[in-house]
This record gives sequence, structure tokens and C-alpha cells, in this order.
Amino acid sequence: MPRYRDAPVARAGMPTGIPYIVGNEAAERFSYYGMRAILVVFMTQYLMGSEAELAVMGEDEAKGWFHLFVSAVYVTPLLGALLSDGLLGKYRTIILLSLVYCAGHLSLAVDDTRLGLAIGLGLIALGAGGIKPCVSAHVGDQFGQTNQGLLSRAFAWFYFAINLGAFISSLATPWLLETWGSSVAFGVPGILMLIATLTFWAGRYRFVHIPPGGMRFIRETFSAVGLGALGRLCLIYLFVAMFWALFDQTASSWVLQAEHMDRVIVGIDVLPAQIQAANPLLVMILIPLFSYRVYPAIDRVYALTPLRKIAIGLFVTVLAFTITTLVQMNIDQGGTPHIGWQLLAYVVLTSGEVMVSITCLEFSYTQAPKTMKSFIMAFFMLSVSLGNLFTSGVNFFIRNPDGSSKLAGADYFLFFTLLMLATAMLFTLVVRYYRGQNYIHDEQPAGAKS
Repeated sequence: MPRYRDAPVARAGMPTGIPYIVGNEAAERFSYYGMRAILVVFMTQYLMGSEAELAVMGEDEAKGWFHLFVSAVYVTPLLGALLSDGLLGKYRTIILLSLVYCAGHLSLAVDDTRLGLAIGLGLIALGAGGIKPCVSAHVGDQFGQTNQGLLSRAFAWFYFAINLGAFISSLATPWLLETWGSSVAFGVPGILMLIATLTFWAGRYRFVHIPPGGMRFIRETFSAVGLGALGRLCLIYLFVAMFWALFDQTASSWVLQAEHMDRVIVGIDVLPAQIQAANPLLVMILIPLFSYRVYPAIDRVYALTPLRKIAIGLFVTVLAFTITTLVQMNIDQGGTPHIGWQLLAYVVLTSGEVMVSITCLEFSYTQAPKTMKSFIMAFFMLSVSLGNLFTSGVNFFIRNPDGSSKLAGADYFLFFTLLMLATAMLFTLVVRYYRGQNYIHDEQPAGAKS
């Protein structure tokens, strides 16, 4: 019976378990982003009541529910991290919570009422959120001192897989919803989640299985080193949270904005929810462009550190929402602007995402003490939760009893644009005082037995 390796092997090349993790991530992200892509449309057009009557939500209510769900998805990583780093290890935690994840998709597929929606979203939030810090930290666990130079490339491929899955599902699931209804549209992502789980299981003997820290995890977390690392990173995450408050609106306010735009592209009338496919497609294009062209060009005139990349990305996000604000002004005046303007905003916003999200993901892993990798990743994801909780709160607050909005039209987009500008300016001042330390796992010699 083969045994699990519990430490990276000294080797110059890419670890053997990485293809299984990347394949799992592509299928899992198809699952998540597929159901997410149609969620607002489902709630505003397809949601049924207990008596089989149409019982849809208004736009502000649907946006509030959407961002509350996304917020929950990024709170539960704390539970996953505690299970992973403290008790079960990353592999067992991922397998267990993936099964919960599959059950959530099943609920959405068989029950199109608010009850089915609540149960399904709750289970998906627990499953999807719980595995998030474990999977990303599991990538880093495969590397040792010898091949740590390939870590950036592995995270780039990891992020590429995320966006490949998201791209395909963002095109496919809106079409499935319109053509076959909600059961099929939610059922197909559920099948992909099952495939993701089986793919991950198939790679179990290829992985490095870092044992859970147990009491050592508790001691290190609450040590001066652990608390210091956590405190420094949480300060960064407070600012990054505002990026997510804006970015995740591509699946809510941007979809609703697209409903009022001319969406004909090369003779094809694209569905509003399908426009979201622009983001993952652009990520796959922009990752190599930034890695091999943009970053080296900037670095020649301005030394790029991870925190400087994040700062630039925050300012780029301001520009993206400025474009959507101008688009909404045109709509408010009775115009029907072409969807190309929103696609331009996607190009700018995705550039910001590459600089903020990928950079912060890798930076978080390297700054996390060795027994705290998943735990720190959970706090990174908590920034996504905080951002979406803020956006959800804004949407519930601005909703008037009669269904109208306190921040109607362009005022809504302008509010977030100005808030992002203030965040980016303050971030550039605060990060000057950041002092961190890198932590990478030790190796065992090549050919050593675990």
C-alpha cells in the first residue's frame, strides 16, 4: 500500500501533484461560477413560491442576497482552515467538504423556491468556502526550497484553471437557464463538482500531505510570531476588501446594467449574464502578458514589490468603475450604449484583479508561518467576505419600502468609484510601514521515503 508523502521532495521541476490540483480547480470553479453567474437572473426572473407561482425578487433585494451569499462563501474558509491546519489536514478536509458542496448543488437543482435556494446556498457556502484556503495552501505545500522559484508559476496556472472553468461556465449556464430551465442550469455545475472531487481523490498519492499541526498549530497561531504575521496581513486585507466590494459586482450590478445595453456582438445577441465570461477570458490573456511584459517593463523604471502591485491594482479598479459610471449616466439619459463599453471596463477591472488578487494570494502564502498556511489563506478570503458584506449592506440599506432606490442609476456606481479612490490613496500611505518575513516548507532529499 503506497504511503502519503509528508514533506516536499528536493527536485528542480514542478511537483507531480500540481496537475491534479489544477484539474480539480478547473472543474470546481466551473461549478461555482456556473451557479453564481445565473444567481441574480434566477432570483429576479425564475424564483418560484411554495404554491408553484412565480415569486421573484426586486433588483436591490436580489443584489443584497447575492452579495450576502458571496460573503458567506468567504467566511466559512475560517472553519475549513481550522479543520485543515488543526485536525484533519488539507486533503481530508477538501474531500469531506466537497461532498457537502455537491449536496448544495443538488438542492438548487431540485427545489426552485426560496427554501431550496436558502438550503442550497447555505451548503455551497459551507463546502465551497471551507475548501478554499485548503486548496490554495495545498498548492504551496507541494514546493520546497529547491523549486520554490516555480511557486509563482504554479499559482499562475492555478489561477488560470480558476478562470478557464469560470469562462466556460459563464457562457454555458446562462444558456442552459434560458433553454432548459433552472434544474438543468444548476444540475450541470453539480455534476462538475462531483468530477472535481473525483479528480482530487485520484491524485492522493501524488500529493505532499502536510500533517495537521494540532496543538503546535494553536501554539504557533497565538505566538508572537503568529499573531504578528496575522496582524500585519489583516491590515492589508482591510484595504483589499474594498477591491472585492467592487469586483464582485460584475455578477450583480454589471449584469443588471447589461440588460439595458445593446448586446449584439458580431451579429449575436449575447445574454446579460454571459458578459461575465469576459473576465475569466481576460485573466487567461492578461496573466502571461503581465508576467512577461507589463511587470518587467514597470520594474525597469519602478521597483515592483507585491504591495506596490496591489496599490497600482487598486487605482486601476477606480478607472474601471469610472467607465461603468459613465455608461450608467448614458443609460439614465435614455441611451442604449453598446456592450463594448462595459467590455472595456472588464479589461481595466481584470487588469486590477491580476495585480491585486494573484499577488495577494502568493504574498499571503509566503508570509504565513508554516503551520498557519490554510489559516492565513482563510483570512485572505475573509477580505472577500467583508467586501461583499459591505456591498450587501449597502444594497439592503438603499432599498426603499416602495422598491425604489436611494442610490439610483449612476449615483450607485459613482458612490463605489469614490470609495475605491479613497481606499487606494490611503493604502499607498499605510503599506510603507509593512515589515514581513517569508516562510517556505523544509524538504526531504530526493528519493527519500516518507
